Amino acid sequence: MEQDDTKTGGDTLTGADPIDADPQLILEKLDGWLDGFFRLIPNLVVALAVLALFIGLGLAVAWGIRRSGQSRNRADLGAVTGSLAKWAIWIAGAMLALTIVTPSLKPGDLIAGLGIGSVAIGFAFKDILQNMLAGLLILIRQPFEVGDQIVAGDYEGTVEHIETRATLIRTFDGKRVVIPNSDVYTNAVTVNTAFPTRRSEYDFGIHYDADTKLAMRVAVEAANGVDGVESDPAPEALSVNLGDFAKVVRLRWWTKSTQSDTVHVRSAVMLAVEDIFAENGIDIPFPTQTLHMDGALETPKAREAAE
Repeated sequence: MEQDDTKTGGDTLTGADPIDADPQLILEKLDGWLDGFFRLIPNLVVALAVLALFIGLGLAVAWGIRRSGQSRNRADLGAVTGSLAKWAIWIAGAMLALTIVTPSLKPGDLIAGLGIGSVAIGFAFKDILQNMLAGLLILIRQPFEVGDQIVAGDYEGTVEHIETRATLIRTFDGKRVVIPNSDVYTNAVTVNTAFPTRRSEYDFGIHYDADTKLAMRVAVEAANGVDGVESDPAPEALSVNLGDFAKVVRLRWWTKSTQSDTVHVRSAVMLAVEDIFAENGIDIPFPTQTLHMDGALETPKAREAAE
């Protein structure tokens, strides 16, 4: 059987000839890598030192901002802005360290790459960034503060924290609700403790035979005698409706704006009005209905005769 030969420069190579690895070439390659690594050691040391410096600087700036926020009763704002400043300094330090390790890498190239990457990150983390920006605006503009009692959507409670992602409120029945900052910022929020006092009201039904003016006067007297009812503005009573079963007297009074004050004072006012109505013979009627039936009612004698 014939075997094909391939001639190159006078030498004959056959398909059956083995390919020998050159150990010298491998050693030279490894030696080049080691030389490059050792040449980079000074750059690595300097880069690590710069990175450590920026990490320490970021922590110090964050601590200073938090302390400044706490001294101004803006602890949450200090925590959020301090965290943002810390990460900005750390990113800047990492970019500088990369340029030291790799001198061929220009800061302009890093900034350009970061700009392109930020667009992709913005799309990927749109909701997170939206909540972060909304939280920062809430902390700066302060439509409400930590400790305020608010109503946000279906939830009512006391604001515990305003974080970068969400606002945390503690409901009056002891639950924690985490509401995204974007929802809080873009929707209506009722701040019950925005002002020192808050008005409450209740409608009392009285019998049509009762004296409405007397009922209004004694209701105001009862409210004035309850602890926790503010004297300025003073309580007032209004005749607001002539209902199917009763005349309606609306009593309005002012208390401290916290939920505890309004609930307890409301109960005390209702009990005081109920007592003073009873003392003055003012009845609070119950709903009644009159049924008219066609034909005479069947008596027992009529049933016996029919049987």
